[in-house]
Parts: sequence; structure tokens; C-alpha cells
Amino acid sequence: MNHAQSGTTSYRIEHDTMGEVRVPADHHWGAQTQRSKENFKIGGQRQPKEIIYAFSCLKDACARANASFGKITASQAEAITQACEEIRAGKWDEEFPLVVWQTGSGTQTNMNVNEVIAHLAADHGVTLHPNDHVNRSQSSNDTFPSALHIAAVLAVTNQVLPAARKLADAFAALEQKYPDLIRIGRTHLQDATPLRFAQEVSGWRELIEAPCRMLELSLTELRKLAIGGTAVGTGLNAPDGFDQKVCEELTRLTGVEFAPDGNKFHALTSKDALVFAHGALKALACNLMKIANDIRWEASGPRCGIGELHIPENEPGSSIMPGKVNPTQCEAVTMVAVQVMGNDTAITVAASQGNFQLNVFLPVSAYNFLLSARLVADAMESFRIHCVEGIVPDEERMAHNLHNSLMLVTCLTPRIGYEKAAQCAKKALHDGTTLKEAVLALGYLNEAAYDEAVQPEKMV
Repeated sequence: MNHAQSGTTSYRIEHDTMGEVRVPADHHWGAQTQRSKENFKIGGQRQPKEIIYAFSCLKDACARANASFGKITASQAEAITQACEEIRAGKWDEEFPLVVWQTGSGTQTNMNVNEVIAHLAADHGVTLHPNDHVNRSQSSNDTFPSALHIAAVLAVTNQVLPAARKLADAFAALEQKYPDLIRIGRTHLQDATPLRFAQEVSGWRELIEAPCRMLELSLTELRKLAIGGTAVGTGLNAPDGFDQKVCEELTRLTGVEFAPDGNKFHALTSKDALVFAHGALKALACNLMKIANDIRWEASGPRCGIGELHIPENEPGSSIMPGKVNPTQCEAVTMVAVQVMGNDTAITVAASQGNFQLNVFLPVSAYNFLLSARLVADAMESFRIHCVEGIVPDEERMAHNLHNSLMLVTCLTPRIGYEKAAQCAKKALHDGTTLKEAVLALGYLNEAAYDEAVQPEKMV
């Protein structure tokens, strides 16, 4: 490699099948990476680190598989493994500068990884060719979708599900702390019949746990990889059994089980598993939106709202209104939910574009899925730590609203009938009296009978 100087930047000359390219001398990428860097100055959003790390696992596994089939030497495989371990350790993050908005197959990112691995191996005295050795028995068309599935599985397994379980546990702790507290229910934003506060919180808990079960179900398909399909699904230039061997090595490397997709023609062109998994992520985001809205409504006030919950006061809420504190964690969660819903649309449209033997919307699919996973996991952690674990019910306010509610009349229906019960509720509302006063005034029950019938703890 020739070196040159331009201004204060030192360059080396790299080449590919299209000719020579100047590459910054202090970086480990090659000609194809440099071409992509120069040709796609779009947006600035880099390929997610999760994709690069997934590629490092995949290239490591492919090298080991290739060595076992005699396609590369043991020393070449070891050099690839060493480079991949350094990449996974985060040592070379700045060597992966390419943006999301590139070729739809992700070819340039695959080559970016191949080139960096080859140059890192050269630093240790091992000569590797990015295509002939690092990319042996592979194509961008089967490596990028495989890396996408690996990254998605690891993001769900290692980020989303652990954060969700911690949040569900926080709600469970809140249930256990207030097992007998009764509050008025609300439907249609109107008063409804009573329920225990713990029962409401159990609903919030299940709103987290249910989509987690859906996510776990989605992993079955996401664990199936396109590797071994090479260019169009036929497996050209890959040895028989290569896909199985790679998946065995990946399972060992990651601790998560992966398997070859049984139909590579499906694996290269379809992103249905990603759509399904992101649908579960979206379901979780929708439920988080609902929980956050419930909490901020019930904490509204402090004097002129519902005010039945106290949430942590984390920061000043207004630049003009002194003393104002806002439900900021709830607001952050709802903004994340909106973003995830938008990401779902992008993934849905991208997955519908699997023309002929390849889907060419892979980088945008990866970007949106991994953004959703990262946002949802981070939001749940922040929400748990800075809001949910600090929720304290205002028991006095809850009791006042409970006994002031007209919907306690529901338990009188079996005794006096629906129409008379409605008449009592309307009279109390019109006259500004309590429900009890209205019932006694209309003569439908005496005081003892009313007190015996209207017991909120028997209504839950």
C-alpha cells in the first residue's frame, strides 16, 4: 500500500475491482468502505453498533466453520476471531463510519466489516483478503439478514426483556404494598364502580408481561438465519453443512440458540419474522403509552386534577411558573411509544419490498428495529427508576372520591331496580347531595338498609 499526504491528513492507496482509492492512513477500512463513505453522505445516521457487533459474531462463526471445512487455514481463522473479539469489545467503533442510507442489501457494511477485519489481521502479521478469506462461503445477501436477526434477537433478549421484567416487578411490589386500598374506577373518563388499587396496578403489570410473552414467541422465527444461502438462496460457493456449523458456533459465542432457515429463498427475500417481532415491540409500546397516560392523569394536580397518586418530583417543570412539577417520565415514555409506532410503519413497508430473490430495504429495517428496542428498553428503565418505584397513592383523596362517587349506586340495582337507581344518582347530581341523601329522600331504602347495601369493599 502506498502512502500520501494531503494537507494535514495522511492517506494510503487501497484498491478494489474498480481501481484505486485514497483511504485515511489512520483507519483500518478499505476501498469499498471509502467509496460508500464518499457516495452516501445522507443523514448521518450510522449503522447501529448492534449490527456491527452481530457481524463480528457472524464473521467469527463463519471463520471457524470455514476452517473446519478446510476453506481457510487455522491461523487465518484465528486472526479473524481475534479481530472480531476486539470489535465486540468496542475497541474499533470508529472504524465503521457508514450510514444507514446506502445500498439496500447492506453490501457496503458487510465489506466494511470484512475490510476492517483484514486490516486488523495484517497488524498482527496475518495476510487476509476481505473477500477471499473473511467473506469466504458468504454473500452480503445472506450475511446482512443474518446479522439483522442476530442483532434483533440479542436486543430483545438482553435489553428489552430484562428491562420489562424489572418494570413488571416494580408494579408487583406496588400491588403488594397496598393490597386493600380501594379507589373509584373510571371508564369513558367518567366515574365507574370501585376496584382495589392493587387490581388496577395488576392490570399495568400484565400490560408489560403480556407483550413480553409475544416477544418471546417471536424469537422462534428470528433465531432462523439466512446464512448459507449466499447470493440468491442456492448456497453457491458454500460447503454443504456450512449453515448448520455457523449456527452452532454462533450459539456457542452468544449463548443464544440460532438455527439455519430451512428455506433460504424465503430467508433472503422475506422480513416477516422481523415484522412479527416488531409488532410485539409495538404492542409493548402501546401498553406503555396507556400506563403512562393512566399514571399522569391520576397524578394530575396537585390541587385541581384527580390527584390520587403522588409521583416523584424530579426537576422543575416550568421556566415561568415557580413550583410547577410535571410528569416528565410519563411524557418521555409516550414520546418513545410514538416513535416505535412510526418505526413499525417503516418496517412494515420495507418488508413488503422483497422483490425477486432479495429484500433491498435491510439497513432501514435494522435501524428502525434496533432503535425501537433500545428506546423501549431505556424508557422502561428510566420510567421504573424515576417514576414507578416512587409512586405513592393519596389514600385520603382516594377515599373522598370513592365515597363521593355516584356510581356506588350500581350495587343498589339488585334491590331497587335499574331505573330507580338511576333516579337516585341523577337526583344526587342535580341537588348536589350525596347518593345516600338522595336515596333516603326518595324513600327507596332506610339508612340501615343503605349502609348494609353500599359497602365498597364488597364491590371489588
